[in-house]
Order: sequence, then structure tokens, then C-alpha cells
Amino acid sequence: MKKPHLVKKSVLASVALVGAVGLLAGCASTAASTTAATETPSNTPVVEQTLTVFAAASLTDTFTELASEFEESHPGVTVSLNFAGSADLVSQVTEGAPADVVAFADEKNMAKLIDASLIEGTPELFASNTLEIAVPPGNPAGIRSFQDLAKPEARVVICAAQVPCGSATVKIEEATGITLTPVSEESAVTDVLGKVSSGEADAGLVYVTDVEAAGDTVEGVTFSESSGAVNKYPIGVVAASTVPELAAEFSKLVTGSGGQKILAAAGFAKP
Repeated sequence: MKKPHLVKKSVLASVALVGAVGLLAGCASTAASTTAATETPSNTPVVEQTLTVFAAASLTDTFTELASEFEESHPGVTVSLNFAGSADLVSQVTEGAPADVVAFADEKNMAKLIDASLIEGTPELFASNTLEIAVPPGNPAGIRSFQDLAKPEARVVICAAQVPCGSATVKIEEATGITLTPVSEESAVTDVLGKVSSGEADAGLVYVTDVEAAGDTVEGVTFSESSGAVNKYPIGVVAASTVPELAAEFSKLVTGSGGQKILAAAGFAKP
């Protein structure tokens, strides 16, 4: 038979052992809980939003790149792009087409929306562009100057007068006294470029940036008279925008250093 004090020590030892095991288990449980809490991803849902941007056709490449950058820095946001001639875009917005941001190839078309109270705040100028003659590779018609575009045998395509590139063409015609007789007048500068690159026209009046973007499909012919008809590009937030904060952020991207770098690389000049 064991002595009473030895029994007491044995019981105390057992109790101490159980307590220690419990303490260790508790620490392990706490550590596991802490780790789980740290590794559990946030349950905050990403808000899906769409930002609709209406932009002049000559901005197609640059704004597509800017839209991708904006989406990367704004999870859940999709930028929907609508490219067309500035005059067509004005008509769409005036008729109620949903848009958050508009960017035109001239100030005249932006003024129409401002006068109609369809623009929030004051638009900002972000770039400028100059006309250049686009000809098919090899320049088979031998177009060397603006005057050459008036040759009777030359198949020339230009923008319609209500389109910024067409308005600039009219200015040059008035300044030089040379009247062109185009075989076609297009509603967007990209359509002019398309007819030249496909060989449907001997020459077309487009922007410097369009010739740059077209690569080997066309050649460019510069002419000094183009300096008298430089178009400045404004960007603005539509008053009816459902995402005005995003619209303002996109505008800042375009006018900021990042946007200006992309525009400059495409051949756009400062406004």
C-alpha cells in the first residue's frame, strides 16, 4: 500500500500534466486560428462597372491601349469603346446614346455638346493632329503635293466637311485657292485610309497619326499647307454619366503623363 503523501504527489503531477497538455492544445488552436484568419481571402466583392467612352476614329489605337491600362488599375471595370467620326458621335450623344466620356478631334464638335448642356464641367485639350496625304505603296499616281490632289485624273478621297479632318481640308482649300474634286467623302478618317490602303483611291487626306498607324499599307506625303489647319482634341465628361467619378479618372489618365506618353508615341502633338 502506497503512502498517503506519495499518492498526493502523484495526483498533483497528473493534474499538472493534463493542464500542460491543455495549454499546448490551446496555443496550437490559437495559432491555427491566427493563420487561418491571415490566409483567408477578403470577402469584399468586386463591383462590376462599365465605363463607356465615345472617341474620334483617329484615336482608335491610343484609346484602346489606354482603356486596357485603365481596366488593369480598376478591377471590375470594363471600358466600352465606341469609335466614329466626331460629328457622328455628337449626333449619337445628342439623341440620347449612353456615354460617360467623349473625346473629339476638334473643339467645334465639343462646343455643340457644351451648348446643349450635355457636358459636365470644362473639357480639356489633350492632343493635336495635322493632316498628311496618304498614298498606296509606291505612290503610283505620283502625288507629291497638295496641288497634285487637284489633278483631274487623281482619284482622291477626303473626309466630309462636318468631320474634323474634312473641316481642316476645307480650311486648306480656302487658304490655297485650290478646290478638290474627290471621288468620295467619308464620315470618318479611318474610312479614307481604308480606301487608300485597298487601292480604291490614289490618295487621301488623313492625319499624321493615321499614316503612322497604317504601317506598310500606305505611304505618307507631307505638305507645308497642313500647318494652317491643325486640329486640337478635347475630352470631357458627359453630364448624364452614371459613373462620373470613373469618367473623371479616365480623363485624367488621358491628360496625365502616362496618357501623353502613349499619344506622343503614336504621333500626336501637344494641344
